[in-house]
Amino acid sequence: MNKITKAVFPVAGLGSRFLPATKAQPKEMLPIVDKPLIQYAVEEAVAAGITDMVFITGRNKRAIEDHFDKAYELEAELEAAGKDRLLDLVQNVIPKNINCIFIRQSAPLGLGHAVLCARPVVGDEPFAVLLADDFMDVDTGQKPVLAQMTDIFAAEGSSLLAVQDVPRADTKQYGIVSINPYKTNLEAVNSIVEKPQPDVAPSTLAVVGRYVLTNKIFACLEGLGKGAGGEIQLTDGIAALMQTEKVLAYRYAGQRYDCGSKLGYLKATVAMGLKHPETGEGLAGYLEQLK
Repeated sequence: MNKITKAVFPVAGLGSRFLPATKAQPKEMLPIVDKPLIQYAVEEAVAAGITDMVFITGRNKRAIEDHFDKAYELEAELEAAGKDRLLDLVQNVIPKNINCIFIRQSAPLGLGHAVLCARPVVGDEPFAVLLADDFMDVDTGQKPVLAQMTDIFAAEGSSLLAVQDVPRADTKQYGIVSINPYKTNLEAVNSIVEKPQPDVAPSTLAVVGRYVLTNKIFACLEGLGKGAGGEIQLTDGIAALMQTEKVLAYRYAGQRYDCGSKLGYLKATVAMGLKHPETGEGLAGYLEQLK
C-alpha cells in the first residue's frame, strides 16, 4: 500500500536558539503572523490526505496538545460576544476527521529516536515526517510540498527525502546526500552523511524537514548506536535503510524558510505577512518606506 495516512511530528526539542522566548512555550508554537508553526505543518499534512497526526512531545510541550484540543471557555466567551468569525477560526484549527496522537519522548535522544517512538502507532505502514521549523511555502495553485512527495511515493513506493542545494559552508548543519540521476527533480541517493564539514561533504545537496519513509526504517533505527552529537540520527537510519532498498531525493517546488534560526523566522514572517489579506498591503507599504 503506497497511500500515506500517518504523519510524525518530532516536537520534543528545546528550541534553545530562541531563548528566552521558548523558555515556557514550545518553539513550534511561535507564530508566523497569526498561526503557529506547528499548525502550518499539520495543514500541509492534511492537504496531502493524511488523517493521523503523531506528535512526539517532551516536557513543557503541553501547549501543542492544548492548541489542537477543544477550548471550551474561549469558545463560550466568543459565542456569547457574537464573535462568530473568531469562533469559527478556533473551532476549525484542525478538521474534525483528523486524529491527533501524542507520544512522550522520555529524553532528548535525537531525531532518529523521536521517529522510532512513533513505531507503536505507525506499525507496518509507510509514513511522513515533518519538521515544523522547516517552514514550506508554495505559490498559489501549487501543491504543498508534502502532497508533491506523497504523489511521488504513490508512484515509486520508495522512501523519499526533500532536498535543496545549500552553500558549502553550511553543510555542517544538515544531512548531506550524494546522488545518481533518476528522473526529473528526482535522484537516487547513493550516500548520506550527517553534518559533514564543508571540506569533506560529498555534495551541497541537503536533506530538509520533509520525509516519506517505509516502515523498514524502524528496524534500521532500532539497531543504531549514538551518532553525531551523541544522538540517534535519522540520517544514520536512512544510510542503513539504503542497504536494503532504494531511497530517492526530491528537489521540491516551493520556498523553505529555516524557522529554527532567527533570521529564517523573520524572513518567513515577512513573506507570509505580505501574503496575508489583513496585513499584506500595509506591510508592503512599510517595507517600501524602509528603503
